[in-house]
This record gives sequence, structure tokens and C-alpha cells, in this order.
Amino acid sequence: MNASDPLTASASAIPASPGRPGLTLLECARVFLRFPSPRLIAVALAVALAARIAVGAWSWLDLVLGGLLIAFQPFSEWLIHVGLLHSKPRRLGPLTIDPPTARVHRYHHRHPTALDTVLLPWLGVLFILPGIAATMWLLTWPWTSVGGDHTALFVSTTLCGYALLATYEWCHFLIHTPYQPRTRYYKSIRRTHRLHHFKNEHFWFGVSSDAADRVLGTYPDHRAVPKSRTVRNLERHSSQNPQ
Repeated sequence: MNASDPLTASASAIPASPGRPGLTLLECARVFLRFPSPRLIAVALAVALAARIAVGAWSWLDLVLGGLLIAFQPFSEWLIHVGLLHSKPRRLGPLTIDPPTARVHRYHHRHPTALDTVLLPWLGVLFILPGIAATMWLLTWPWTSVGGDHTALFVSTTLCGYALLATYEWCHFLIHTPYQPRTRYYKSIRRTHRLHHFKNEHFWFGVSSDAADRVLGTYPDHRAVPKSRTVRNLERHSSQNPQ
């Protein structure tokens, strides 16, 4: 990868095996798991998987709810990216409301080659993981009316939610590494994320999927979209690392 690429971390960020052209997914995964957030998610995934096996009571509802979560994932990703990560500071009387997630994301737009800003902050993950579990506990209650075992469905959907979170983290991390696309799917999400970072921050909000952008009208022909003057500096006064 060209060292001058403004989106991709330098080649030294992820050492490649000597004598082999390009990075492998395994080499990227080794660096990925050195960060605390992926390790926390991996532990949560392992615990949820063990719990699901222990609970048993498998049913067709496991597949139905898992499928619904996977189908909704692009839209939840889009909503979070638009409504939370790209939120602007707002005044509420004497107070300025500026969530830390938005500040971190602004820093990420300014420094997209810094791999530590690509991943979710580990403190945030400590809130997100139980938040996913609590949401699934509530969402699975109605399905008991059609014969579903609530504990089993709760653990199944929590496991699926953690897997989707891990997928988002992995895709976002990989896009910012020097790893070169080898599949059509990865080429597509890598290309649109680059457009979001360096063409116009008002479009292409998907990371692990571009389905929501296509449905919600934020997937235009990039040739018809002007380059934004603020795409690298979402808030010009925000020049320090907020972490």
C-alpha cells in the first residue's frame, strides 16, 4: 500500500510475513486482537456461545430472530453513524451537549490512519455489551406468546448481537489497514467507506454493509457528489484527541 494513502495505515502498522506479497487476514487479525475492544467482544461472544449451548431448547425461532437481526443490522449501523457519531455539539441553555462518541468520531475523520481510533473505545464496549443484552431481553419477551422459550431466545439473540458487533469492528478495522480486497463484497464496502472519508461525509454511512445507504438514499453516484470541504474536519475547532 502506498504510504501516502490518506485513509490507510502505514505498512509498518501490520507487519507482513517476509517474502510474501501483501498482507493476509491472519496477520491483520493478530494486530486486531491486540486492541482491548476486540478482546472484550471476543470474550463476550465466547460466554454467550457457551451459555446458548448450555441452555438448549433450540427452535425455529432462533433462525427467525437471528435472520431479523441480520437484516436490521445495516439500518442500525446507519442510524448510529448518522444520529450519534455525526451529531454536532448543541447548546442547551448554558450547557453544550457533545457526546464523547461524536468527539472520538471527529478525531477519527481527522486521523483515519490511526488504527486505535478506528475501533470502539474499550470503555464504550463495557456499556454496549450489557446494553445489547438488555435490549435482547426485552425484545424476546413477545415471542414467548408463540411458544418460544424466553431464556433460549434471549441468549440466541444476544449471541447474534455480539457477532454483529464483532463483524462491524472487524470490517472497520480491516478497511483502514493496508490489506487489499480479494472479494467483491469487501471491495464494495471498502470503496464506499473511502468515499465517506474523503469525498463527502453526508453519504455512504455503511461500514459492514451498504444496504441501508442504498435503501435510504445515501448511496449516490460519487461522480455527481461534490467534494465536501469539511470531510476531514467535521468540526474545525476540534483539533485535539478526545480520548
